[in-house]
Amino acid sequence: MVDTVTLYRAPTTPADADAIADWLRDRIGAEVRVRDRLLSTAADDDLPEELAAARVTDPYERATGNTMLGIVRYEERALDDPERAGGVVYDGLAVQRALNARLPGERGLDHLHLPLLDRVIGTWGDHDGRWHKRVAVLGQPALLSVPGLYEAPAKPEAYYEAKSKHALMTGDAPPREVLEAEIEGDFLVADDPRTTEALKGYALAAVDLLETGTAFCDDERCRLHDAHRQPGVVRAQLRDPPLCERHAARYG
Repeated sequence: MVDTVTLYRAPTTPADADAIADWLRDRIGAEVRVRDRLLSTAADDDLPEELAAARVTDPYERATGNTMLGIVRYEERALDDPERAGGVVYDGLAVQRALNARLPGERGLDHLHLPLLDRVIGTWGDHDGRWHKRVAVLGQPALLSVPGLYEAPAKPEAYYEAKSKHALMTGDAPPREVLEAEIEGDFLVADDPRTTEALKGYALAAVDLLETGTAFCDDERCRLHDAHRQPGVVRAQLRDPPLCERHAARYG
């Protein structure tokens, strides 16, 4: 049974940890707290090198990491000034292990730590031999990647068709902002005002895993569903009904 949930802010993103905490309080019987950015408060002399070792350097190579001095220095600067971070995918399980060892206070499964991250995280797919970006890596702590919300789920097919057409005609990849303005459809973009709302279901899924031992929901209409395409994220997180019957009975 989860007695306490501690959410951690990601101040360089539009994700509102306090609003997510309020939403969780209405649905679970646990105390919900909010603290400052975990990557800042948990940072020590070794964390930059561990983050450097968790970097995905090749999307088709299982091994990770580049711990050259310059990369470690970059990670040090990014921990101090998160606005400087970006363009890197990290092994989500390695980041999870690194942060688990640095959790403040209780680490038992009755106290869920739930950091919102300003980093992109991924997991390795044994089925296809490549890395996949993720919105969430559940467990202790449960990691919710804010940029992953925009980057991990695939965009509508029209997005990729327009991108290919533009590249064929001009020889260059079109700016992301141009494509986002031209393509109609349901998908989230960087700094989307719907970010906080969309992350609420992932936060509840993290609680549900510790409560029930089940990761995510198979019902595509439920906020505990882990959609792999952007229209699916919009349907699950931003459309009615908010929860399937089973999870509505538990958390509604």
